[in-house]
Amino acid sequence: MITEYIRYRIPDGQGSQFEDAYRRAGAVLSESPQCVGWDVARCVDEPSCYVVRIRWTSAEDHLTGFRSGPRFPAFFAEVKPFVGDIEEMRHYGELAAGDGPPTLYDWAGGEEALTRLTAAFYREVLKDDVLEPLFRGMSPDHPRRVAHWLGEVFGGPRTYSAERGGYSTMLAMHLGKAITERQRRRWVSLLQDAADEVGLPADPEFRAAFTGYLEWGTRIALANSQPDADPVKQAPVPRWGWGVAVPLPRVPRGARSL
Repeated sequence: MITEYIRYRIPDGQGSQFEDAYRRAGAVLSESPQCVGWDVARCVDEPSCYVVRIRWTSAEDHLTGFRSGPRFPAFFAEVKPFVGDIEEMRHYGELAAGDGPPTLYDWAGGEEALTRLTAAFYREVLKDDVLEPLFRGMSPDHPRRVAHWLGEVFGGPRTYSAERGGYSTMLAMHLGKAITERQRRRWVSLLQDAADEVGLPADPEFRAAFTGYLEWGTRIALANSQPDADPVKQAPVPRWGWGVAVPLPRVPRGARSL
């Protein structure tokens, strides 16, 4: 991983416009498989100075993959008015770091553990009289795809975005399904049972975060699946942490995807 530092000196009176532009540009970054994360900081001592930190999978992935890819024009359109205010733009490699908490993905056991989880889960789904009608005729590859989605949500590789297109693809899986509350609850219950079956970590901290995402995601999926739903069509794949819900903009009828 590599970190790009971009230092800006923004003219007086333009700070709000700059911050709003990077919020929009950041949504594009969050959907890009080459981007691991990003943040913007404002100097306390000199409020006209900002530092943007963008973490890339590699410098080549940034300069070749992202800049030549389909998302770069939308990103650049947002930041273009402030290009002349850049004082430094360089890539930095990490030499040392303090200890931090592992991602939920790593704590769960990575891709292998999540693949076992979804295989066990969908085996039971197809036997279940409540959920089987929703998943009848699903692709044999569906459990693996959901494992990749969960892996990306829990802080792992952005495989789902790279291979399947990210949020909009998952959203499309729910549109028009008219999921019921009974089906939602059964989905959560069977996935928790599968987590026990395959030996996912049972510590309270992990299970609280894991269950928190299941509740959050399934309630949004239920709302998106209704005939009168008006979901947001484009959004980043959520990145779920230890006990912290993902902040979302307010929209009518609630609408994001599982």
